[in-house]
Amino acid sequence: MKSLVLLVGLMCMVGIHGDMYMHNPRGSNNRLDEAGRERNNGNRMFDSQNNNRGGYNVGSLAYMAGSVLPIEWTNQHSCGDPNAHCEIIIQYMCGDWVRDGASTSTIPENPAQCYNYDCNRDIRYGMHETYDYYLNCKQTEREANLFTADQNLNGDSAKYTRQNPKGTRRAYECPEERDYYPYWRPSPWRDIVVMTNDASRCEYYQAESANVKSRYACVLPLGYIQENINEDDPIIPITQPECESIYYQEAGNPNVTRGEWTEFPAHGIEAPDCREAHWSRDNHLGNGVSGQPNTYNWTLPANLEHERCAMRIRYNISTGEYDGWDPANINADLNNQNRNDPSQLNVAERLGLDEDEAEDRGYVFENNPNVDLFGTDDFTLQLAINTAQYGRTFQDRSHTFAVRKPVGEFRDATIHNLNVRGKRGNIVQVFPAVEYDFVPNTLEVQPGDYVHPQWTGSNTNPNNNDGQGLPGTDRSNMVPLAEQVYSEGGSSYYAPNIKYGHFGRSYPQEIMNSTFAGFTIETMTNMAVTQPNQFRGEMSELDDAGTYFDLGPQKVTQAGTYHYMCTRNNNFSNRSQKGRLIAKNEVVKYESIGYTGGNVTGPSGNLEFQKGTLDHLEDIKLEEWEPERGEWEIEDQGNEVDLPGEGYASKYIIVEPTHEFTTDNATFTISINLIGSSYDSIGVYRSDPYNLAMWEKIDHEQSGKTANIAVKGGGAYVIRGATSNVALIVGIIVAVAVVVLIVGAVVFFRRNPEKWSSITGACSGAGGKV
Repeated sequence: MKSLVLLVGLMCMVGIHGDMYMHNPRGSNNRLDEAGRERNNGNRMFDSQNNNRGGYNVGSLAYMAGSVLPIEWTNQHSCGDPNAHCEIIIQYMCGDWVRDGASTSTIPENPAQCYNYDCNRDIRYGMHETYDYYLNCKQTEREANLFTADQNLNGDSAKYTRQNPKGTRRAYECPEERDYYPYWRPSPWRDIVVMTNDASRCEYYQAESANVKSRYACVLPLGYIQENINEDDPIIPITQPECESIYYQEAGNPNVTRGEWTEFPAHGIEAPDCREAHWSRDNHLGNGVSGQPNTYNWTLPANLEHERCAMRIRYNISTGEYDGWDPANINADLNNQNRNDPSQLNVAERLGLDEDEAEDRGYVFENNPNVDLFGTDDFTLQLAINTAQYGRTFQDRSHTFAVRKPVGEFRDATIHNLNVRGKRGNIVQVFPAVEYDFVPNTLEVQPGDYVHPQWTGSNTNPNNNDGQGLPGTDRSNMVPLAEQVYSEGGSSYYAPNIKYGHFGRSYPQEIMNSTFAGFTIETMTNMAVTQPNQFRGEMSELDDAGTYFDLGPQKVTQAGTYHYMCTRNNNFSNRSQKGRLIAKNEVVKYESIGYTGGNVTGPSGNLEFQKGTLDHLEDIKLEEWEPERGEWEIEDQGNEVDLPGEGYASKYIIVEPTHEFTTDNATFTISINLIGSSYDSIGVYRSDPYNLAMWEKIDHEQSGKTANIAVKGGGAYVIRGATSNVALIVGIIVAVAVVVLIVGAVVFFRRNPEKWSSITGACSGAGGKV
């Protein structure tokens, strides 16, 4: 007899809401300019499945097309880890209808509740997807072959899913499109990147992306739609035969129209990037393995130009109870046959039990099963399982942003966005958002690049949240940090460039005596007092400054490492809103390369990884040094510059990680461009960039002006040239022969002066003729 039941959690992920938050651009989590710690309406724009306390009040910025935008987020449950299957998908949409709105109420479904019966244009309400899109969703049949376990869906349209069995509406989002990727029907969202635990799926993801592949859907006559608009059952089929079997004839009209199976073109942009996800740990809304936020650097499309765009990030996690990637076996055939019955999914096989014993002991896939762990039939433990959340999608979306066409000097420039994340309060008060920080916290550029400082904030944070200045307000600025006064830390990280300011200081440098990336005094003043957006006022704590600041792209003209701070957000509760700008004369390139392969390309070198070279995600760094910089590094380490060969035939190419990191002895190719004089032979040499004392000659293949080497790991590489002995000997022989001829001629003409006179006379006579 089962006399005792205890409640335990099988996995914490099932019982916790609060999983995916975007911090740059600022994710709303359905929040809009609200003064409470919890959002007012979790159904305002989309289904996040997140904690009510997440999100930022505002977040609208204007980026330049072609600029680099760091996208930052935190996800509570692991990714890039064997504890769960994980996919993170980042997308964007742009449209004249996209807006944040002015109310926290959900946009109505009934047009009669909107101005002029047009909800698409009623700017009181936030909106991403349109009314017509949602109407089509709720009138379209759902995909009936999906596995829904023991969830009892309240209808048969695409607004009912395993995660949304009651068909709850969140603005005009289509639940089926939200829950599944890649989605088989048209969607307004455009793919940026897919990050996955299993990169072997990348070819599938990229080929099926709506960026490159069109979609088909049934388009029914408008009159037919209007006559059936209030039907509870869906009227739009999802197969071509069913679509084309629908005929409609309006009253008094002899013409008959029928459903059309219609192709909706692809978005016509590149397939999304696809790679493994960076590692993150379970039950931790924090930084990744490197101690830095999980980030994806998105280069905004050069041809993108729109004032109303939004971004969404979706996070799908599932456990090992079943293989959701096996639709031949995991499908509607395993759904429960009757209400209150468990699903027919066989979890017994993975536990080493036969089906009868598993069912008798409660090892079935249903909500909150009571399992008999000991087989005694008198003691069970209840598992906190919700089958709607096994294979679960979380989501966050940004506030609207603009993408503008660069003009003038910015047209062909490399532009790096520099933003501020976080909101007012200490870590407990703002969680699961974050405290203030610059994004990226450390930004590497080259002189000639542009940095675009820009941020926004809110005036309606909770008034009792910690912080300086007017209660409830976000404000930021940028001022150079004071110089180091104590001897903590070494200087090798910054060499050979000059270090300006120090993270260990909490005082700013005097502006008139400051140097910052070559910026003018006027520019540094504007950074400090948030001009030109602000003119005068009480600015000691930036209270009279506006919430939005845009310095515009600023050209970096001077190398160095520059540390800076925000003067306002520097108290004990939220100390150290500080950042670092590193401007290097040397080329530095970063790429995350995984199973699918890829390239890291600089002006003088290229790293090529074929598919399967790596079985994991690796952060690759490529740096190029001029010969003078390479020799400086050698001498700085206390070594003598004594490289083989006679001269440089290439720049120094530095590749990190320096250790071997390929899979099963696979190799990747480093291609190095040859420079300098023509040498009769060249040699490629490798060393450890952190110990340049020893150089090893390695094999290479030369193709024109390029040397290719196959390697398993990084290091410092350089090509040295040499002139062969044969060429030297030939040169000496030719020189000796010339000398002999000259000496012989002099002797001959001295003994025979009449011959010399005859020759010079002939030449003189020829010179007077035309």
